[in-house]
Order: sequence, then C-alpha cells, then structure tokens
Amino acid sequence: MLRILQVRDGAGALNVVAWDGEGVARIVKGVSSTYDLANQAIAAGQTLQQRIDAAGFGDAVDLERAAAEGRIALPISHPDPAHFVVAGTGLTHLGSADGRDKMHKAAAAAEKPTDSMRMFLMGVEGGKPKAGEVGVQPEWFYKGNGSQLRATGEDLVSPAFALDGGEEPELAAIYLIGPDGTPFRLGFCLANEFSDHVTEKGNYLWLAHSKLRHAGLGPELLVGELPAHVEGTSRVLRDGKAIFEKPFLSGEANMSHTIANLEHHNFKYELFRQPGDLHVHFFGTATLSFSDGVKTEPGDVFEIVAAPFKLPLVNRLAVAADKPVAIKSL
Repeated sequence: MLRILQVRDGAGALNVVAWDGEGVARIVKGVSSTYDLANQAIAAGQTLQQRIDAAGFGDAVDLERAAAEGRIALPISHPDPAHFVVAGTGLTHLGSADGRDKMHKAAAAAEKPTDSMRMFLMGVEGGKPKAGEVGVQPEWFYKGNGSQLRATGEDLVSPAFALDGGEEPELAAIYLIGPDGTPFRLGFCLANEFSDHVTEKGNYLWLAHSKLRHAGLGPELLVGELPAHVEGTSRVLRDGKAIFEKPFLSGEANMSHTIANLEHHNFKYELFRQPGDLHVHFFGTATLSFSDGVKTEPGDVFEIVAAPFKLPLVNRLAVAADKPVAIKSL
C-alpha cells in the first residue's frame, strides 16, 4: 500500500516521500508538500499514486535514521493552519460505550441509560445504513485547527488549567476540499486524540472543553481503503517502563458506524466544504488508560502501533506554563 510521509532533510527543507512499507522510500519530485501533491492530483484528475508516478522519484530516504533524528514531520500540513479543521466522532466503536458510560453514570440523577449509552446504542442500531440510505448521526466534536497537531516525536502539551492529559489511540482520515467543494479523502493515519478525561468526567457537557487539546498524527498517510480489521497496541511509558499496555481495535468490523456514514455527517455541512481547506477526522476508540485508573504525569510517553501502519506514533506528555489572559476593551 502506498504511504506518503513528509520528511525534513539535514537543512530543514521539507520533502514528500513515497513508500510501499517494505522497499526503499524515495523523495517525490516536483512537489513542495503533501498538500501541494494533493492539489496537483485534483487539478490533473489523477489519483495520488498516478500523480506520484507522473512526477517521478528522487533520492532514497532512510526513514529509520530520519525518525531517530526527529526529522519526520506531520504527514500533511496546510500553509495556513487556520484552514486545517481538526474534528472527530466518538462512541463509534463496539467497545467504546463502556468507559464513557462509567465516567458519566456518576453524574446521572436516576437509574436510566446515560446520554452516552443512548448515543452508542443509536449507532449500533443505525450507524451502518444500507446503500443509498443515510444512517444515524454520531457524536461530533471540534478539536481546533492545524496548530493543534503534533508529529511523532513531538510533545503533546497540556494547558496549565487542564485536570488531565490522556491518550486516545485511534485512526484518523485526512481530506482536502477541491475547488468545486468536493471532499477528497487522501488517506488514513495513526492518531492520538489527546483529551482531558477528568474534565469530561466532571460533567459530560464539558466534553467540548475537554477536546480542545493537542493531537498526535502518525508519520504515514496510508493511501487507499482501510482494512476492515485494524489491531494495534497502546502503551503509556514512565521512565522507560510500561505502566499501561493494552490492545485496541479499529476498522469497520469493530465499529458501530461505517466510515462513509461518519464522513456524510461531517461533510453534509457546507461550512466544511470550503475549497482549499484540509480536514483531519478522528474516528474514535474504545481503549483508554484513564478507564483503567491510570493518572498520567508530565514526562510520560504515549506509544501507539498498529498494522498495517509500519511506523509508531510516539509523543511525550508535557504541561504548559500558566499564561494569564487579559481581556481588553477597544
């Protein structure tokens, strides 16, 4: 399967790299970024593979060395991060209701299904519609813009006011909106939808606040269809030792929604079909260290691996210094 990466050379210049996951990774000629490559493909009426083949290849890239030297960047970026929309859906996986339901039951006044459980069951019943039909809409949340995204090897920085900084190992898809408003899916990548689960647990209506955090994207943009079954491992390391390690499942075989249904309910809004904009959409998870009682600390390392992705997503937890904000009247 074609994998597209962005790798900096020794001088810091960005190169687009194509790789099949096994052989030699090579620089793609004639493109300045993955964003540039995708725009060229749309303009030429070509797939990403066809555009790469037409552009040709340059020097080989040692990905292992690049990773060790911290030169692997986000798989895609926008020249103006404000035009890179970061959002996602939750309660989309067949095991995802349990952890969220436990978090929210404490706030429920009566013995009845929580809103989280009701949303999950709606997805189980109507998240995989027949061809030509529209399924039930999922939970949706906004995480920010491209300034929130971090590449493998970079810190995920929790705000000083946050109550927690916890990992969410999952998959995400990248989209570019074409000149006529058509969303083009470029591919899939590993992701860490980093969130504040203590804030969310306090009141589920604070979920919107808890999601306004950094997020990690894995090195590879996997082009083509996602396998129905994706299995990986999520680890939290402290001082080099795993304090949490658990498998996680994704892909449509493990989801209560089809990817097409999640895409429909995101891009049905004209707001999200602005030409030239990029989107990253997180598809949710059922595995959280927080649900197992882990309290993360600054310096902890999140490590996410999953086939068919070849390279891991690794980020360290940091906490920002307090920055008081003064509001001025004009």
